[in-house]
Amino acid sequence: MTASPAPLHPGTFGAYQNEIYLAGLSGVQPNYPMKYEELEDRARHAMPPSMWSYVAGGAGDEHTQRANCAAFQGWGLVPRMLVGAAERDLSVEVCGLRLPSPLFMAPVGVLGSCAQDGHGDLAVARAAARTGVPMVASTLSADPLEEVAAEFGGTPGFFQLYPPTDRELAASLVRRAERAGFAGIVVTLDTWVSGWRPRDLATANLPQLRGHCLANYTSDPVFRALLPPGAQDDPRAAALTWAKVFGNPVTWDDLPWLRSLTELPLLLKGLCHPDDVRRAKDLGADGIYCSNHGGRQADGGLPALDVLPEVVEAADGLPVLFDSGVRSGADVVKALALGATAVGVGRPYAYGLALGATEGVVHVLRSLLAEADLIMAVDGYPTVADLTRQALRRVGCRDVRC
Repeated sequence: MTASPAPLHPGTFGAYQNEIYLAGLSGVQPNYPMKYEELEDRARHAMPPSMWSYVAGGAGDEHTQRANCAAFQGWGLVPRMLVGAAERDLSVEVCGLRLPSPLFMAPVGVLGSCAQDGHGDLAVARAAARTGVPMVASTLSADPLEEVAAEFGGTPGFFQLYPPTDRELAASLVRRAERAGFAGIVVTLDTWVSGWRPRDLATANLPQLRGHCLANYTSDPVFRALLPPGAQDDPRAAALTWAKVFGNPVTWDDLPWLRSLTELPLLLKGLCHPDDVRRAKDLGADGIYCSNHGGRQADGGLPALDVLPEVVEAADGLPVLFDSGVRSGADVVKALALGATAVGVGRPYAYGLALGATEGVVHVLRSLLAEADLIMAVDGYPTVADLTRQALRRVGCRDVRC
C-alpha cells in the first residue's frame, strides 16, 4: 500500500477555491459538480436504477427526508465584523480524539455497491486518509472491516454496529474492530427492522438479501458457524442467515451488555429524545449520535436538526454527533452553532463515490469544508467554539425542496 498524503491542515480548507480558480487560468475546470443538485443528478445517471433508489430514497412519502434538509433553511447566521477571522481553527475533540475538522462521514451500508469497482468502502477509507475526515464504517460493507481500517492512514475511524440477535456474533464483530484499530463503536438503534421504503419496494430490492455488502459477516468465524453444513461459500445461504440474525430490537436492559463488549468509546446512534439521552449517559454511553437515519427509516417524524438543541442540553457535556439532511458547508456551520460536536454527511459523499471513487469523495469533503471555513471567515467566527446558539436567528419560512 502506498503512503497516503498528509491530511489537510485545519487552516487551509478554504484554499480549495484558490486551487480551482488557479487551475482555471490554465483552462482546467473541476471534474465534479460544485452544487449538491448537480452532484445528485450526475450520480443518478451513474448508478444502476435500483441502487440509486436505495441510496436516494427515504421512508414513506419522504416528507421527513425533505424536512431534514429544509430545517437548515429555518436558521440564519448573524455576521460579526472586526473580529479578525483571518485564520480559522475548525478542529474539535471527540471522545479524546483531536480532529482537524468537525466533519465526519456517516455510515452508509451500500458504499461497496456505489462504486464502479464494487469496493466503495475501501475508496471512502482512502478519502478519509487523504482529508483527515473520519469514516464511520458500516457493518454492511463489501470488504471486511480489517481491510477498510487498513486504508485509514493516520485518520481515526469508527465502526458502526448493527447489533445482531446472536450475542457471540456481536462480540466477535466488536473484537475485530478493536484489533483492526477502530477508535470507537457506534451502535445504530433505529434500524433493527427496515422501514417502509416505497422506492425500494417498487424495485423489490434489498441489496443484502441479494448477497451484497455482507463481507463482515461472511468473514466472521461466528457467523460462518451459523451457516448450514456445506454452505460455507453459498451466497444465498449467507444472505438468508444474515436475515435471521440482523434484526435485534435492543432495549435498555441490553445496554450494559453492549457497554461490556469493549473499552473503546461507545456512541449510541438514533437518540432524539432528551430523556433517552440522559438515560444513555447514566448507563455508560460515551457519546450521543443525534440522527433520524436521514429520513430513511420512519416518515412523519421531526427533522433531526429541530431536536438537536434538546439533545445537546441533555447530553450535558458528552460529545454529540449529528447527521440527517446535511448538504452544504452552511449546514455544517448551523449544526455546530446548535451544539453538535461533529457533523456527519451521508448521501453527498456517496454520490461523489459513484462519480469518481476516492477522488469524488475527496472533492465532496473538501468542498464542504471549504464552504464552512469561508463562511466562518466572512461572517467573523474564527473557531468552532465561537459558533454558539447566539450566532443564529430564526428566519421566516422554509422551502421544503431538498
